[in-house]
Amino acid sequence: MNLSGRVAVVAGATRGIGLAVTYALSGRGVSIVVNGRDPVAVEETVTEIRGGGGYAVGVVGSAGEEGVAQQMVDGALAEFGALDIAINCAGIAEPAGSTVLTIRPDEFRDQIDAHLMSAFHLTQAAGRVFVEQGAGSLVLTGSAASLGMFGGSGYPAAKGGVNALALAAGADLAAHGIRVNVVMPGAKSRLSTGDDYIAHIEGLHRRGVLDELTRDAALDPAPPEYVAALYVFLASDAARAVTGQIFTAAGGFIGRYGPQQAEFIAYRDHRDSAPYTMVELAELLQEAGS
Repeated sequence: MNLSGRVAVVAGATRGIGLAVTYALSGRGVSIVVNGRDPVAVEETVTEIRGGGGYAVGVVGSAGEEGVAQQMVDGALAEFGALDIAINCAGIAEPAGSTVLTIRPDEFRDQIDAHLMSAFHLTQAAGRVFVEQGAGSLVLTGSAASLGMFGGSGYPAAKGGVNALALAAGADLAAHGIRVNVVMPGAKSRLSTGDDYIAHIEGLHRRGVLDELTRDAALDPAPPEYVAALYVFLASDAARAVTGQIFTAAGGFIGRYGPQQAEFIAYRDHRDSAPYTMVELAELLQEAGS
């Protein structure tokens, strides 16, 4: 798991999970292109890394905007002469209290841009370099919100898209020696703290959406350093056989989601059978649900 001399680009690298991942990589000798929206935060992160003897440059901007991910990749090649790792931790919180009934279309698009489009732009820009050299690791950030258990609309939709993108890209790029994986992290960050977040979690619990154990875990997340290690592992050669996987990590818990499989309900050959009637469907689905 020696990463000394490797080069990484990290989108959303200046706060929370992204910052923990960035410091963990730098601590293992990785040169990093630091990205974030806030120019002050980018400069502070770069300065901190350099002050500790590491190597870093900054690219300011939203990774969800076209061209920013390409700037990051170009910066890595220009400054360090290589690119081995691309990690996306960029993201924003969904508007407080919003649901699919109340979120505005522009707010929904902001979620798609911040989470899914940032993953797409980084995967495409880094992927093109990785294909040329026949190697590279992409680690994207998903969320358990994509399972629907935390409510909202734009945020879970975007994170579900990240999962699908990673699975498809992993299959497409595996032949080129490129690995694409997802981490769905649970950790203390701007998105998991504050009065609005607490009210949201408590509200989900009152409605019966979250059980007590999940509520308590959501209200007391571990520091981001606990999940950063999994990102670093997936970026290393130790995970060279791992691709197209969706992991979850929170504190001391690590899990992996298996492939989605359809549960068998019924089958008959369309070549010698009529379509199912409404009565037949009702009976079949009732039996399946019992």
